[in-house]
Amino acid sequence: MQFQAILTSLAFAALAILAPTSVAQAQGRDSSYYDSTLTEMAQAYKARDRKRLSSLLPQLRGYVLEPWGAYWELSARLDQASPSELQDFFTRFGGSYQEDRLRADWLLQLGRNRDWASFNREFPKYRMQDDKSLRCYGLLTDHLASAADVNAAVLQTWLSLKDADEGCAAAAEQLVKDHSMMPAAVWPRARLGFENDRLRVATQAVGILNEGWAATLAAIYTSPAKYLNDKLTALRPQTREFVALAIIRLAYLDPDAAVVEVNHLRWRAQLTQEERSWIWGVIGKRAAMKMSNSAVGYFAQGQLSQMHEDHLAWAVRAALRAGNWKMVQEAIVAMPVAVAAEPVWAYWRARALLARGESEATRGEAQALLQGIAGVRGFYEQLALEELGQRISVPQTPEPLTVEERDAARNNPGLSRALYAIQLGLRSEGVREWNYSTNLHAQGGMDDRSLLGAAELACRAEVWDRCINTSERTKDVMDFEQRFPMPFHNAVLARSQQIGIDPAYVYGLIRQESRFIMDARSGVGASGLMQVMPATAKWTAKKIGLTDFQPHQITDRDTNIAIGTGYLKLLLDSFGGSMPMAAAAYNAGPGRPRAWRNGPVLEAAIWAENVPFNETRDYVKKVLSNTTNYAALITGQPQSLKARLGRVGPLDSNTVDTSAELP
Repeated sequence: MQFQAILTSLAFAALAILAPTSVAQAQGRDSSYYDSTLTEMAQAYKARDRKRLSSLLPQLRGYVLEPWGAYWELSARLDQASPSELQDFFTRFGGSYQEDRLRADWLLQLGRNRDWASFNREFPKYRMQDDKSLRCYGLLTDHLASAADVNAAVLQTWLSLKDADEGCAAAAEQLVKDHSMMPAAVWPRARLGFENDRLRVATQAVGILNEGWAATLAAIYTSPAKYLNDKLTALRPQTREFVALAIIRLAYLDPDAAVVEVNHLRWRAQLTQEERSWIWGVIGKRAAMKMSNSAVGYFAQGQLSQMHEDHLAWAVRAALRAGNWKMVQEAIVAMPVAVAAEPVWAYWRARALLARGESEATRGEAQALLQGIAGVRGFYEQLALEELGQRISVPQTPEPLTVEERDAARNNPGLSRALYAIQLGLRSEGVREWNYSTNLHAQGGMDDRSLLGAAELACRAEVWDRCINTSERTKDVMDFEQRFPMPFHNAVLARSQQIGIDPAYVYGLIRQESRFIMDARSGVGASGLMQVMPATAKWTAKKIGLTDFQPHQITDRDTNIAIGTGYLKLLLDSFGGSMPMAAAAYNAGPGRPRAWRNGPVLEAAIWAENVPFNETRDYVKKVLSNTTNYAALITGQPQSLKARLGRVGPLDSNTVDTSAELP
């Protein structure tokens, strides 16, 4: 009821700002009428039912979420909308997320249609400037208008995209056509497509040079070994580049076979040093992801300076696992400056310097790197703090928000719309509008105090994910009670004490799993606060004595906490109390960390950095970082992340592995 009251108050405050002439109309009807109409429009938008959208929109006049209905209606028929209709929308909903989003949609259409006059007129009005495809279109228009040198910017943006993108491909194609960009610059994009198993990325890139090569590319992708063993390969055009792609694809499928090919005499003289280095980077990466002892040797076969930054990241991980601090240092030095400055690599470079250095200057450089990142914001920041001899404590609480600061958040129409949309079940729409309204790069964006005000608004409405994410974006001040809230405090503490598990660990995991969203549901079917899979819930319920458990109960708060904590405790016990391994098992299933522990005994930070799944690697680090900060909050005492990490290695011969029975 408190949540509903807050949202109703916020909704009508925003309504008064957005449509003052229609307040009486909106208040004269039951709010459920507008809510159900908007929900129906949301369904019609997903179905692309233009006729239904147009018939429903007039019924939302004056409603707080009318901008969403108007956006859906016009977006669904954007290809038919007149410029005057678009301008009317931009005027009526000026300054809103919906205005900026529709303008971005229109700009993408203008780019696809090569309507550069209209694009150049509208692009400066696009506030967020966060769409990479639009960024490439903008760079292309700069080139067309003034022959500006945009090669580096286009390539940087294009190479950072995981999927095929029309805007950046169009810019690259024009630059190659105008002889501004060398054709050779296109091939790295194709290589990234092949090594990341994205044929469309490679086909789009190579198509810039010759559309007729698509069939050859598809054949290489399907059977790289067959292409390499074909006697006619050496006689075909672009053999060198295609051979490089074939060996890269082979490395993705079978690294050992790729080693044989890259060392084969027929390719050794043909491939350039840069191509060979890239190939060795891919082979090394694939070997490192399998935790092979050969990975370091593979990376050493190429020039680190000629490898992609993702290869270098895996070179560091493999070198850490092997205890090769020299390669750790060299691979980080070879990274782009901005990448090397990230906390993860700054920390490991400092550790490499300390491990190898004997001079005062080297130790001083390491200390400077650690001091530059040390803090409580994240995993490596915390480790750096401990490396400097300090513990993790709760930072000083900021000065309380003023009445004016609270009012600014409460009266922000974008925040009000976002909270109301989330309450209606339109979480995706609400989250996007909230993020837009708080984004530091948006026009009139928020400083630290404004972000704290917005976070408090979300906290009071118990929209915990926006509370946390917004508070996390402050730069110079930190409110730990916002960043690390403890909803359902009594239920979590009672259950934790009952089964003997650290409540800070439970909170650290829930924060990462669901951000305390009660009805959270993942794409693979995990549900509730602790994101429990149906089969796991059923198995765990029997283990912990919930004999009358029914599948629909998994979203019940107390049942979800009971099953989630019960399963987490079973994982902890099975992995000898190792928090990193239990967290990895909770995310990726117990079988994988059971295999990942084989090999040398490692610092758990090194072990976690070598987890081959990006999601699980990030998950383990964040859960442990969260846990340490929650412990500092709960106990009021300085904490150690290193103590919670410990070490990870194979089971000794006298220990029985009980993790095999876990689902």
